[in-house]
Amino acid sequence: MNAGAFDAVLSGGRIHAVYQPIVALDGGQTVGYEALARGPAGTAFAMPDALFRHAAQAGRLAELDWACGSAAFRGALDAGLPRGVPLFINVEPATLRSEPPPDVLALHEQALAGLQCVVELTERSLAADPASLLATILALRGRSIRIALDDVGADPTSLAMMPLLSPDVIKLDRAIVQGPVTPSLSTVINAVLAEAERTGAAVLAEGIETPRHLAIARSMGATLGQGWLFGRPGPLPGTFPPADLVLAQVDAPTTTGATPYEVVRKHRPTLRTTRQMLRCLSMHLENKCLELAEPAVLMATFQQARRFDAPTLRRYGRLAAKCVFTAVYAQDMPPQPVAGIRGGPLQPDDPLLSEWTVVVLGTHFAGGLFACDLGSPGSHDDQEFDFVVTYDRDLIIEAAQPLLHRLVPTEPDFYW
Repeated sequence: MNAGAFDAVLSGGRIHAVYQPIVALDGGQTVGYEALARGPAGTAFAMPDALFRHAAQAGRLAELDWACGSAAFRGALDAGLPRGVPLFINVEPATLRSEPPPDVLALHEQALAGLQCVVELTERSLAADPASLLATILALRGRSIRIALDDVGADPTSLAMMPLLSPDVIKLDRAIVQGPVTPSLSTVINAVLAEAERTGAAVLAEGIETPRHLAIARSMGATLGQGWLFGRPGPLPGTFPPADLVLAQVDAPTTTGATPYEVVRKHRPTLRTTRQMLRCLSMHLENKCLELAEPAVLMATFQQARRFDAPTLRRYGRLAAKCVFTAVYAQDMPPQPVAGIRGGPLQPDDPLLSEWTVVVLGTHFAGGLFACDLGSPGSHDDQEFDFVVTYDRDLIIEAAQPLLHRLVPTEPDFYW
């Protein structure tokens, strides 16, 4: 495709937005809209796939994403979209941390003040860099922006990571509603229902094009939906029916500065044991990763990188092969100690250096060991620790937050 033509589309302000209705499935009334980007009609850049593919090749993805967001906001404000009607907008996480063109800041501030914005982040971005995505979500929630996790079910292996982000809206991928009933579909639906029950998140089904799709979406616990059965993408209407859908805002964990042990000991009594016993307890939890039917998240601390020795590295390599995400933490830990494992290097003054942590988070299983070295004298195996073992899912998710945040080397700039 011609680079000059793409530049003309981008710099010439020729990106515009169309809007697809989001409806309440119990009554069929429109309660929100999703903004979708379009290029000039009749050109090679008319559809978003072509736009974003070329932008990625040209290294201009963030620039295009800012243009699409601006078009969505401008159209909604010009149409007088009420605050009671949520506006769903797709954003690449990297865009939120990239400096915007100076002429769009005022528009974005006006939109965020006047509209009920729901930022859609894809399941793909969750699997790619969960730590940075979590930092992004915290910043968005600080501005009272709701979070929708899009395309859920497109990659069932990442379902175990969904609770770490606690989205306000879970959007089922269109293939879930339109595809055949399979064991993997059952895995997705059970995970989504469990998360919605745990947090109160709304479930939205995409791709509803027939009454059969609608019945399937309802059977999967969806209360919101979108698809051609309700309306194709187009301009916003001239008037809006009375609607006052204030989406639930999930009470997501926001712990960032504490350590996992500090989080857990506030809620559970501690026991005392030796390093030798902790080693056995740890291996029991770690082996759950091999026993679970679906891939899990595994995070563990080792104090010093030398303790992540060759036998441990080989064992964790086998565990990581069964996990969707594996991270290990220690002083002097390399960023990638082995393929498939994320390393979290700790600073010499990090209080996590005195802790022993193992977190296993599956689609339905959660287990965690949280211990603190008491600095007692004696042989290596006889060193004493205060510890907690818990299977409380909410508590483990909260305790995992400080671990994820330590994978973000610096506080990222944020421009929303």
